[in-house]
This record gives sequence, C-alpha cells and structure tokens, in this order.
Amino acid sequence: MADLSHILQKVKERNVAEAEFHQAVDEVLTSLEPVMDRHPEFISAAILERMVEPERVIMFRVPWMDDSGKVHVNKGFRVEFNSAIGPYKGGLRFHPSVKLGTIKFLGFEQVFKNALTTLPMGGGKGGSDFDPKGKSDEEVMRFCQSFMTELQRHIGADTDVPAGDIGVGGREIGFLFGQYKKIKNVFEGVLTGKGLSWGGSLIRPEATGYGAVYFAANMLETRGESLEGKVCLVSGSGNVFQYTAEKLLDLGAKVLTASDSSGYIYDEAGIDREKLAFIMELKNVKRGRIKDYADKYGVTFTPTDSNAEFNPLWNHKADCAFPSATQNEINNTDAANLLANGVYVISEGANMPTVPEGVNQFLDAGILYGPAKAANAGGVAVSGLEMSQNSMRYSWSREEVDAKLADIMKSIHSNCVATAEKYGTPGNLVNGANIAGFLKVADAMMAQGIW
Repeated sequence: MADLSHILQKVKERNVAEAEFHQAVDEVLTSLEPVMDRHPEFISAAILERMVEPERVIMFRVPWMDDSGKVHVNKGFRVEFNSAIGPYKGGLRFHPSVKLGTIKFLGFEQVFKNALTTLPMGGGKGGSDFDPKGKSDEEVMRFCQSFMTELQRHIGADTDVPAGDIGVGGREIGFLFGQYKKIKNVFEGVLTGKGLSWGGSLIRPEATGYGAVYFAANMLETRGESLEGKVCLVSGSGNVFQYTAEKLLDLGAKVLTASDSSGYIYDEAGIDREKLAFIMELKNVKRGRIKDYADKYGVTFTPTDSNAEFNPLWNHKADCAFPSATQNEINNTDAANLLANGVYVISEGANMPTVPEGVNQFLDAGILYGPAKAANAGGVAVSGLEMSQNSMRYSWSREEVDAKLADIMKSIHSNCVATAEKYGTPGNLVNGANIAGFLKVADAMMAQGIW
C-alpha cells in the first residue's frame, strides 16, 4: 500500500505549530493510501502535494474603534485553498481562538466537503480573532466594515464566496455585505447567509443542523430504523445546535442537552419546542449564557472545567450524539463514554469535533458514524443553492430548498457508502467521504494541468 507519510512530514515541517491542520491532513492521507495504489497518475502529478498547499493565503490587520473611542487591532485571515471545481467557498469565523492553523484546517476540510455536495464549489475559509461576544451592534458593525475593507480585494461572486461560521451570523453578514456593496458598487452574491429580502435563501440558517439530522436518518435507514423515539445528546447552543434540535423534534426524537463555553445543561424531560424557542431568543437576541436556561427551567447546569479529563455532556445514556459546537470537543475518554452509554449513532454538526483516537473507537465499534465533512455539508450545500438563486435572480420556496437539501444529504451518504465499499472498507464513512471528495477534485486538477 502507498506510503504517504512523507507528505504529512513535509506538511508538519512547512506549517509549524498548526496541530489542527496536521490532524486534518493526516486523516485524509490515511484514507487515501488505497486510492494511490490504484491511481499512480496522481502520484506522478503530485496531486496530494499540491492539494495540501493552499493556492493563496491572505493575512491582514483589522483596526477598529470601540464605543469609548479606543482603537483595537485584530488579525484577519482568508485561506483560498482549492478552486479546481469552482470558486472558493467557506465560512468566516470570528472567535478569539482563531489563528492561521485553524483557518487552514477548516479550509482544507472544506475542499472535500464541498466536493461531496455535488455542487461546483472550491474550498476556502476565513475569519479573525475578534470576539463579538459582549460587543455592541455598533462595535460589531465597525469591525465588520474594517474587515471587509480589506477582504473585498480578494473575493467576488465568481472568485471566492464567504459565509458565516462561529461568531458570524445574520447580523455580521449584513454589515459585511453592506460594506462590500458600498466599496465595489455592485450587488452580487458575494456572501451567503444573507437576509431573505436581499438575496438570501430560505432554509440557509437551518441547513447545517437539518443536514446533520438528515444524514443520521440516512444512516439509521440502512438498519431499518428511524429517529422516532431516539434519545439524543447535542452540544452547542448556536445556529447548528438550534436547527439540529428543531429537526430532531420534527422527526420524533428527544434532545437532552445544550452547551456554550461556560458549561452545559442536562434536561431529563427533554428540550421541547417552547424550551428551544427560549434558547433561540437567549442566544440570537439577548446573547446570554446557557445557565439562564437552567435557572428558568430548574435543570442541572454543569460549569466548564478546563482541567477535566472528559466532558460530562457526553456521559449520559442516549442513542444518538450530535457534536455541534467546535473542533476536538470529543476526546478519547468522551468517545469511550459515549459508547459505554449506548450511543450508536453519531452525526457531526461541527467541523472535526472528534480527536483521531475517538474516531478510531467509533470505527472499531462499528457504530453509525457520520464524519463532519459529510454530515455537516448541508450548510455549504444550501449556500451553493443560494449562489444558484442569486445567479438566476430567483428564489425557491422553503419546501423546494428543504427537499433539495434532503436529496443532497441522501446523495452524500450514498456516495460515501459506495466509495467506502469500493475501496475495501465497507461501512467506514470516514474513508468514503475522504476518497469520494478527493477523487472529484483530483480528476479536475488532472484535467486542468499543472497550476
């Protein structure tokens, strides 16, 4: 079998102290070893060496003024990773933890995820170490305007189309779009996640969460089961959590948990629609903390302990888990706890939320495991549909977009299953997703020559 360790070693040497990027590359390379045995032309064309190197990395300063007149300076990033099958596409993340390695790992993952959607989108990612929490709307607006003043040089509807991610919701997208339009003097689909009255798509806010649930339903269908009556653990409390929980309720499942950086709540009675509406208002309007839910409904709140060996959210009896917060939120002990508590369906709504040792536990146990680049592709899929609607100057109905999303997630699942089997690892959707996404991009790169 092809030995690709030299590629990972070179990535580590060239990208020092970027552990998340190394992790993302390692996972893909491990999956691709059997592929390279069958396709020596990819080796001679150095496809992998080209694919792990971004086409373009953009870094810039973002100066802005707070409400008291004090000037702050943050870092801005955009990594345009691969455009073989379409314009760069991927979100913007505003969070204090953002650094270049974070954006590179996310952009690399996006290349394969976008290829799986069946839509013509390349991979990219961007963001800043700016923290929108605790900032006024005016401060967020000034930051977004400064950020876009630089970013607008590098993006466009047929070049690079950013979207939202952690810390970037409808408010931020609005401010970013307004500044782009003012500077460029053009109204185009340069951002996705826009408001419905100015080019947005129905179902776009819901898409990542809905898609993760549809993917779980597709996995269960292979065993003749459904989500009806399933008990679910879901992390996060933002956009992905909210619409994962909503769709789970639609399909008859029970949601027990929610979290933010301060801790998590466990509601044994289940988070019903009234309680979910409270979380949505709490997070989207009041921008409060999840402990407020515990205070209102009298349930258990467990504060985050940064020194703990495991996250207690993943240590409850359940059938399904939907990690929907952030990368590496499930460590090796968490994975063992999930399996010990009877969880046999995991559909990842966040990007790379499970450490490699945890992933191996899930695969060895033979559970239904949907890796992020497949299971959470619904968000970028509907972003692609938003781009299509912008190009046509047309809007599809909610039902049409939801049906298209469900079809895309079913297609992704089927492709992952078939590809995993074709390359000798039946049931391993990690391999299926990585290989299927890689082959689409690699074939395009081969056809377009060396660039």
